[in-house]
Amino acid sequence: MMRSCLALLTGAALYAGAAAAATPDIHSFELDNGMTVIVKPDERAPVVINQVWFPVGSSHEQPGTTGVAHALEHMMFKGTETRETGTFSRTISEEGGRLNAFTGRDFTGYYEELGADRLEIAMELEADRLENIVFDQDEFEREMEVVQEERRLRVDDNPTGVLSERFNAVAWHHSPYRQPIIGWKRDIDQLTLDDIEAFYDDWYGVNNAILVVVGNVEPDAVRELADKHFGPLEPRPTPDIKEREEVEPLGERRLTVHHDNANPFLMMGYQVPSLATTDDPGETYALSVLSQVLDGGQSARLPSELVRGQELAAGIGTSYRSIARLDTHFAIHARPTGDVELDELEQAVRAEIERVREDGITTEELERAKVQLRADYVYRLDSLSGQAMEIGLLETTGIGYEAMEEFEERLEAVTREDVQEVARTYLQDKRLTVGHLLRSEDAADTPALPGMTPGTDATDDPTGY
Repeated sequence: MMRSCLALLTGAALYAGAAAAATPDIHSFELDNGMTVIVKPDERAPVVINQVWFPVGSSHEQPGTTGVAHALEHMMFKGTETRETGTFSRTISEEGGRLNAFTGRDFTGYYEELGADRLEIAMELEADRLENIVFDQDEFEREMEVVQEERRLRVDDNPTGVLSERFNAVAWHHSPYRQPIIGWKRDIDQLTLDDIEAFYDDWYGVNNAILVVVGNVEPDAVRELADKHFGPLEPRPTPDIKEREEVEPLGERRLTVHHDNANPFLMMGYQVPSLATTDDPGETYALSVLSQVLDGGQSARLPSELVRGQELAAGIGTSYRSIARLDTHFAIHARPTGDVELDELEQAVRAEIERVREDGITTEELERAKVQLRADYVYRLDSLSGQAMEIGLLETTGIGYEAMEEFEERLEAVTREDVQEVARTYLQDKRLTVGHLLRSEDAADTPALPGMTPGTDATDDPTGY
């Protein structure tokens, strides 16, 4: 009990001391060509992070071309009309910086981290590849080998990666979230350079780009640099998005996946709203609190009851990310102990969910969850990259960075009754998909890989309320 109280007091002090750092002082403007520029000054160190986001990811891909958004991300590091392949990375490295990119369901992003006085170099390079990228067949073929190997490592040879991919394909009837970010293997094999170039032409117009700059900078100076390097670029039409919202769930869905290297693993997911799809943002905060109550440290319900109490699970956790363009999942994943059957573990998880639905949560659980969420939020925004990622995610999913200003007020407003109500509304069997991962019966006598927390097949949303 002493340890629990100390955690609460430490979390509260942390929030009080760092709230100012988490509160956004954000400046937003639009260039004449339609490019959005968002600046968040942070003077704690003489560094800056420069990110260029596009609100397009795997959920915007057409059937037969899944993986094209991720493949294009790889091709964007090749040459331009003015620079040879490798120049981009070498230039940033010579300036003492680092760079990378990421693809998710709703977005693709590119970033550089370097000294604040070198920001113009990053903008010059980003503008160059946005306007003058060269798509070369030989480079494409080499890069697709890299993408195929990435898929083998992240999905095909990873039992929980296979489960996660197949789980989404079963869980969503119509939502494009059923498509893997890295793409189905057959689609990757048949992607062409024309597919890459067409996707680039459709979605990578400067008017569809969002520039996010966080660091030791002056907003007016950033605006001048953005206007200098991105301002001359001509906008081009962006495709109309035909929304593919998920159909109303009518019953539980189940799947079993067999893999030669698998240990048993359980995955459960309830269809729930995101901040972008809910009619009441308070619901998403209540769902976040519920996730913490179930899996917010060793004293949370699922670890205390099913890991240490009944000793049915070797590991268990929940996941809910509210920053998404479409409906998402309230997920639970667990690895059984010893000879415990997945059916037994599943029933025990269901029993814990039913306890919340019927009896609600305690005041102590509510307050502990809020402290944890506040602390997580402050830690997330402590780094420049964390601040930039939060802004970019909110903007590309259509929620808007203004949601950052509402975090504390909306979290504080959550009550025990709110948490019980979202559990009753959304954690219903008709909204549930259950996946079981089992070792193949005819698998060779080789060691099984340990059950891991399912990850994404490429980079997915790294954060959420």
